[in-house]
Amino acid sequence: MLLKKGDIVEITIEKIVYGGEGLGYYDNFALFVPMSVPGDKVKIEIISLKKTYGRGLIVEIVAPGEERIKDLSKKSFEDFQGCDFAMLNYTSQLKYKRDMVEDVIRKIGKNNDIEVPMTLGSEDELHYRNKIIEPFGYKDGKIITGFFNKKSHDIFEVDENMLNSKLGNKVIEELKVLLNRENIKVYDEKAHKGILRHIMVRTNSFNEAMVVLIINSKKIDNKLEKLLLELKDKVKEVVSIYVSYNREKTNVALGNENILLWGKKTIKETIGEINFNISPKSFFQINVKQTKELYNLGINLFDEIENKVIVDAYGGTGTIGMILAKKAKKVYSIEIISSATKDGIKTAKENKIENISFVNGDVNKELKALVKEEQIDAIIFDPPRKGIDEESLLNIAKTNIKELVYISCNPSTFARDLEILEKNGYKLKCVQPVDMFPQTSHIEVVGKFERI
Repeated sequence: MLLKKGDIVEITIEKIVYGGEGLGYYDNFALFVPMSVPGDKVKIEIISLKKTYGRGLIVEIVAPGEERIKDLSKKSFEDFQGCDFAMLNYTSQLKYKRDMVEDVIRKIGKNNDIEVPMTLGSEDELHYRNKIIEPFGYKDGKIITGFFNKKSHDIFEVDENMLNSKLGNKVIEELKVLLNRENIKVYDEKAHKGILRHIMVRTNSFNEAMVVLIINSKKIDNKLEKLLLELKDKVKEVVSIYVSYNREKTNVALGNENILLWGKKTIKETIGEINFNISPKSFFQINVKQTKELYNLGINLFDEIENKVIVDAYGGTGTIGMILAKKAKKVYSIEIISSATKDGIKTAKENKIENISFVNGDVNKELKALVKEEQIDAIIFDPPRKGIDEESLLNIAKTNIKELVYISCNPSTFARDLEILEKNGYKLKCVQPVDMFPQTSHIEVVGKFERI
């Protein structure tokens, strides 16, 4: 049978592929199906076709696979709030994430020797996010916040955001009540009119909340200001309120001007006995409990750490470097963004950490200089999703530094860099997948390399 767009066909899902979609076949023709589980027998609507494969969306779950969650009413991207692994029970999520890591290590990294253990699971499977940004929209004349539908800017609302902290959800729900009462206008991106663009809420382990209202304006009017001040009386956990002015025609949520309206300038979070100050624009890990596990795992991979001088490459605000400094002899944190370096210096000073030095500049250049000046024993990396460029890896190999610990938020680029390192004198000794983002297909990897 020749398939065409819009056809409804029944298939059985055979496996999950990298990225989280299920794969099944119709007359030997491959069909990828989001939100499907191995063993699912499903009716799908064909939404796109290529020469060798197609994609379809579930219209009916005829018979569920064993690993599917019990609630069979949920079958679409929107039903699961955009969480592309939430159709799987949590044990199975961890299994498939491990399989994904192993797959890229074998195929991209060309390493068939290393054993990939089971994914380290998160203590919190739900409500683990300490930061959320939701766009404003309308539904039946009512102000809502929520998520963008897949491949569109249409907003859908959910009863409760399953990943946002419970305090974050509470703040947003109370704010919507106040905004609807006062009938504040929602921003229309096509007309570039209206006020309310996004709401950002940051929460911490001390049950405090920072609220940032992002508006299409150069100033806040009295009515909206009073409304925000009323919010702090309604939700006592709110300790900081900002207004972010964003008049640009852009998909970037936060504006360049973020004004403290009331309360604390920053909220505090603690990792490894170090206090971090978090402002509206601060980069900070989303899942704090699991971040502690991730960093401890990476740091504990170093042998005899108390005697080592270690470079924290791609150091950001120095989070890993400062935790590392609690155990290591000396740490150098290299970061190219000057504002991040300044934040790191400030945090280290506040926490009285004296055996860390912050270096603002390019890793390639600064590492070369450090190696000439001092005996560097090891490096820890936590690069962005694009991984480490080949030139940097080759330069690192030339230094003959004995130990490398690599923390990655992208197993594919980790595997690519693994192949380069193993071709240039290093050997992957161990690897561990870590689940930082339950209910999604994202997975972190920690690996240790040694010079051979």
